[in-house]
Amino acid sequence: MKTWRASWTILLTGVVTLTAGCGSTRPGTPSASASGRRLRIVASTNVYGNIATAIAGDQAEVTSIIDDPTADPHDYSATVRDRLAVAGAAIVIENGGGYDDFMTTLRQASHKPGATLIDVVALSGHRPSATGELNEHVWYDLATVRRLADVLVETLSQADPMSAHSFAANGKRFVAGLDTLSAQVAQVRAAHAGVGVAITEPVPLYLLDAMGLVNRTPPAFSRAVEAGTGASVGVLHQTNELFAKHRVKVLVYNAQTSGPETEAVIAAARRAGIPVVGVTETLPANLTYLAWMHRNIDAIAEALR
Repeated sequence: MKTWRASWTILLTGVVTLTAGCGSTRPGTPSASASGRRLRIVASTNVYGNIATAIAGDQAEVTSIIDDPTADPHDYSATVRDRLAVAGAAIVIENGGGYDDFMTTLRQASHKPGATLIDVVALSGHRPSATGELNEHVWYDLATVRRLADVLVETLSQADPMSAHSFAANGKRFVAGLDTLSAQVAQVRAAHAGVGVAITEPVPLYLLDAMGLVNRTPPAFSRAVEAGTGASVGVLHQTNELFAKHRVKVLVYNAQTSGPETEAVIAAARRAGIPVVGVTETLPANLTYLAWMHRNIDAIAEALR
């Protein structure tokens, strides 16, 4: 897990970015409490919406554009209601990195001077690899989520100084929950570092990397599944061999997408007696972010045992 020591000045300059239609909170802008209105926060998915709610508490109204646990953000088409939500937001949280491009369209169509944009990929510090690929699923990186929590505490406190103490307390509780998750991850790493795993898509890779697990999936396979282009017979054979020859101990797959390749490798893993763990891109119903990640870590740890 990476450590992070950037100052708040660098953080807020480089991460809470300004775009056409999104700016920083200006000195002298009335706080939400002073104006008698709760802050409005709009997040691209319920993952970020839940994190924002954990930090803001009752002091803000949080709307998640995608709140359906079965929805695929890659294919989402924004609605008029979404545009109105973004138009009224004081804070907008998007994943960035090409994951939720519908948010760019919404922001460009819904100009609101003084709104703050938080781009989580920019916040994460992750950059494309030498091949130009970027794993944009940064909410599976606990270090990134910690940074997001810190930024939300600072941003909310600037927008509503009268509630700053509440935001700080909420942030402290949330980060304590992240510390518990990090301790779970460290336990898995201590017991299973170096163990091979397979994936269908790069959704859980940041978490698997933090556990010290080695992704042995042919890159062409996961790229084909994520892009929906179909893997070649040769690539599918190479992937199935991981299970037949027991080169991996677990398959972690994206349960929100399905296709012939995904079904084929799940079947191959089960034939070989390899445990299969499903993960999702959006928050399942009736779970908080912390409870969701706890469940994911437990499921992977149990499969490795």
